[in-house]
Amino acid sequence: MYSNILVAVAYDEARDRAAAFDVARTLADEGAVITALHVLEDIPVHVAHYIPVEQVETSRAEALARLKADLGGVADVRPVVVNGNPGAKIVEYAAQHEVDCIVIASHRPGLADYFLGSTASRVVRHARCAVHVIR
Repeated sequence: MYSNILVAVAYDEARDRAAAFDVARTLADEGAVITALHVLEDIPVHVAHYIPVEQVETSRAEALARLKADLGGVADVRPVVVNGNPGAKIVEYAAQHEVDCIVIASHRPGLADYFLGSTASRVVRHARCAVHVIR
């Protein structure tokens, strides 16, 4: 069905990452590219001044190492870590890399989500490709 799939990976207990990869493989054409994307949120400007520049790179390297470890050496998934707002970066990455399907896990919305919107809902509203949301 799809030849270039992006799986958004968030590290919290409410997300089922294994199910997201299962869905991605089910939706993938033979020879499809699957990318696991984790977005590190930017450090707020008022705090960034107090954090050494090296810490940002260290955090990014640690996140990439964790993502690779979680993938367990699976050859058919490419790990990528970027910095920024998760909803915006997922959509931006998908557009820049001609992704034709985004797989993203979501949680049941709470009161705050109705005012602010969750990452999954932002991706659904702004992505130019198909989005498969897992609960």
